[in-house]
Amino acid sequence: MSSQSYELTNAMGVKTAKNRIAHLPRRLDNSEAVIPITKRGRPVMALMSWELFEALVETIEVLSEPDLMAQISQSEKDVSEGRTVPLNEVMAELNIKPGIAPSSSKRS
Repeated sequence: MSSQSYELTNAMGVKTAKNRIAHLPRRLDNSEAVIPITKRGRPVMALMSWELFEALVETIEVLSEPDLMAQISQSEKDVSEGRTVPLNEVMAELNIKPGIAPSSSKRS
């Protein structure tokens, strides 16, 4: 997953959020927006788009897998040290013709 930043919007109290719940999805049209919800002036929760929530969960899952993180680190090192294979060679090895997307098998 690519690194994403999020936009922290103006905080609102729990009571205000409750009164405006029907209108809050419009404030979250920007999938990177996060609305802090406060109680007595302290943030107690964050309201965000479902898309952003799923992205955060996916990032946490990736970061929680030591083997995957080691593989990513090794891949980054390989790229930085020039240990790569040209795309046309990979496509030839996988028998993919240039300009043609590989077909996926569909089950009915």
